Amino acid sequence: MLKEYNDYFGVKFPLPKLDNIAAPGRSQFFSAMENWGAIFTFENSILLDPRVATQSDKEVSFLVAAHEIAHQWFGDLVTMAWWDDLWLNEGFASWMESRTTNRLHPEWNWGLRAVDTREGAMSRDALSTTHPVVQRIATVEQASQAFDSITYSKGEAVIRMLESYVGEDAWRTGVRSYMARHAYGNTVSDDLWREIEQAAHKPITAIAHDFTLQPGVPMIRVADAVCKNGKTTVQLTQGEFSIDQENKKPLSWRVPVIAQTVGGTAVRTLVSGGKASVTLPGCGAVLVNAGQSGYYRTLYAPKAFATLAADFARMPTIDQLGLLADSWALGMAGKMPASSFLDLASNAPADAAPEVWQRIAGVLAGLHNSYEGKPEQRAALDRFARARLAPVFARVGWSAAKDEAAPVANLRETLIRALGEVGDEAVIAEARRRYAAAATDKDAMPAALRRPILGVIASNADAATWEQLRAAAKAEQSSMIKAELYDLLGAADDKALAQRALDLALTDEPGATAGASIISHVAGGHPDLAFDFALANREKVDKIVDGASRSRYFPGLGGRSADPAMIGKLREYAKQYLPADAQGDTRTAIASIETRIKVRAQRLPQIDAWLKQHGA
Repeated sequence: MLKEYNDYFGVKFPLPKLDNIAAPGRSQFFSAMENWGAIFTFENSILLDPRVATQSDKEVSFLVAAHEIAHQWFGDLVTMAWWDDLWLNEGFASWMESRTTNRLHPEWNWGLRAVDTREGAMSRDALSTTHPVVQRIATVEQASQAFDSITYSKGEAVIRMLESYVGEDAWRTGVRSYMARHAYGNTVSDDLWREIEQAAHKPITAIAHDFTLQPGVPMIRVADAVCKNGKTTVQLTQGEFSIDQENKKPLSWRVPVIAQTVGGTAVRTLVSGGKASVTLPGCGAVLVNAGQSGYYRTLYAPKAFATLAADFARMPTIDQLGLLADSWALGMAGKMPASSFLDLASNAPADAAPEVWQRIAGVLAGLHNSYEGKPEQRAALDRFARARLAPVFARVGWSAAKDEAAPVANLRETLIRALGEVGDEAVIAEARRRYAAAATDKDAMPAALRRPILGVIASNADAATWEQLRAAAKAEQSSMIKAELYDLLGAADDKALAQRALDLALTDEPGATAGASIISHVAGGHPDLAFDFALANREKVDKIVDGASRSRYFPGLGGRSADPAMIGKLREYAKQYLPADAQGDTRTAIASIETRIKVRAQRLPQIDAWLKQHGA
């Protein structure tokens, strides 16, 4: 990795050595710190215990190392002048970690994760409580809250878009010039844009300013295509994608767009002034944001979407992921039918890429949770989910094939968890059988299956099983595995067991840094219970949450709720315990709750109607 960075940056790592220091414990705020030449990392983010390490663990370990080593240049050798430009550290280290992982481990298909990164940013950026990538920071609390998905994930996604716009070679030349010119100095964002623009001989500063100096997510509307004389013409209109501001006047962006007919040649254009027309060679379904390098939502006219959905199987995997992501987000925001995602999920071939099925499984498992308190509707959704996912799991199986691809191993883990969530009796029974057999058969629960099996066991635990998991946690000698087992105690669906986990979190038994994590795990399934408990024991909880996390910890618990009463609780908490400049995460949590309530009232009925129509 160091050799790769020495080459990419054109300025070699200047210190005589580079240490990586792994230590037990954990933080609710960070997993590693890029001290120059002596990187500190919590052990669960970098060490791999062969007894329990999965393929996803290997990926996380590599990514954390790639991120922190990238900081030795972006952040340490060249440092932001002030916290306003924090993204020069974090956005670039995030982009570099993804680029390096994809380059040094091509078998992991990491380039496909760009869609996940973009989605993580947009889910935050489309709320009214978002902020620009470059933001004014005046206090310690504001600096702390700047470490979020806008700084990291949007920063990474915007860099990827701009690199695609100017070309990889020109981008690297600009970065090298930036490093050489500003080594041992401080910079602002425009110092970088100046070097990139000079290297590329292409204006990008105005585009970069549009995406970093103002908040929000552009939305490109795609009209129905017109094909004539072997060429397809389509009109593009720029708006803005907002989750919680239906009538918001859209901001204006200059948006780099790549479009093509499915299987055709890509054409690049810049949507400026709100409109553009693009002519593509060939006739067929039109795909906008081909390659998914653009940071924007794509909203197709109904006929255009239907044509594209029919061609889903012919699309490159990354564009399948992009279409799935856009249809889900736009459906939940009321910009297109909420059931559009289910149309795509129904048409996805069983042999689609593992990453495609991971996204489908993730959405269906999330929908299951949205149907809390609606057993009949949840049962219909679960039947559909099992019907779609079980045949895919049958192809993957419980045991890894010889020379199995890494993404297949990740898919197996995802499917076991998802099928356990939606009540697949065969998966739950096999997980229980393997868990019981593991005491005498070391092959019953190999490392690759241990975590998803324990996840199924923990969520479906009765009192006896919960106590069994607790005994295993108490007896475990490895601090890393011990913390993971205690986390599982907070995953129980049973409310009484969740309460027992909360009570346990404030004792000395789990260890000094484990209690806050247990409470967070309870909040995943019982957010109102976890928040009320934490607030009732606020002074004790504050002692086990590191200082930099306190302004976001309580909002993080309550923000997963769908109960309108939680909005008032969060507002009162912020008013009583947080200074005005530390309430950003509280406002975002409230916006998320309001959106969740709206989705359950307005979008789920569309899902219900679709499931009924399709015989679920």
